[in-house]
Amino acid sequence: MAVPKHVAVVMDGNGRWAEKRLQPRVFGHRAGVKAVRETVEACAHAGVEVLTLFAFSSENWQRPAEEVSGLMELFLRAVRSEAEQLNRDGVRLRFIGELSRFAHPLKQEMQQLVALTSGNTRLSLNVAVNYGGRWDIAQAARRLAEDVRDGFLQSSDITEESMSPYLALADLPPVDLFIRTGGEVRVSNFLLWQIAYAELYFTSSLWPDFDAQALQAALNEYTSRQRRFGKILTKVAKQKRAHEDPVRA
Repeated sequence: MAVPKHVAVVMDGNGRWAEKRLQPRVFGHRAGVKAVRETVEACAHAGVEVLTLFAFSSENWQRPAEEVSGLMELFLRAVRSEAEQLNRDGVRLRFIGELSRFAHPLKQEMQQLVALTSGNTRLSLNVAVNYGGRWDIAQAARRLAEDVRDGFLQSSDITEESMSPYLALADLPPVDLFIRTGGEVRVSNFLLWQIAYAELYFTSSLWPDFDAQALQAALNEYTSRQRRFGKILTKVAKQKRAHEDPVRA
């Protein structure tokens, strides 16, 4: 089975999961931590090389102050509690986004965890916090402009290829499979550049209910897709596809 190298997930539905149980929304975010743990392990077991999770968008600051405060407290606790286990499991962790807005203690613990796991190779886990796809492209453009100003580049040198190194996750493969839980069918400003040719998979499962079996269903769907990247499928490839999956050929 073809396994995607890079899986990206919008973890949606924590609040609704809690509300269905007559609990505060933060209760759902706590339950979502367990789904993160199981998804990380399931991806590593399946042979996925990179997993990127959308934990907190730049737009999430507009939520009620009580929920944002609870999310920050939960995030700090999760960083502390998961550090050693991630390291033992061979997971390399990094955070992407505009991190300057976070309190110093949280930034410090994030940096410590990144340093602790920097030598691991089993799975690259990227956690997007205070991240937005438009922000990512804008900061890349700003850095490009600075290099043009300083004489390192000419404006005529700016292409898709020359811009890519300035974006988050530039050293990692592009996203192959984009998953969104919670029933919404949109990308919500997540990795806009990196998902250009990703396969999109939407599920009604709320994030706390997403488990290894749900991930496998997404991987199975990915395997059934025909990825052409703008090219025409050759006759040989068509025959091979018909042999492997006559229903979809």
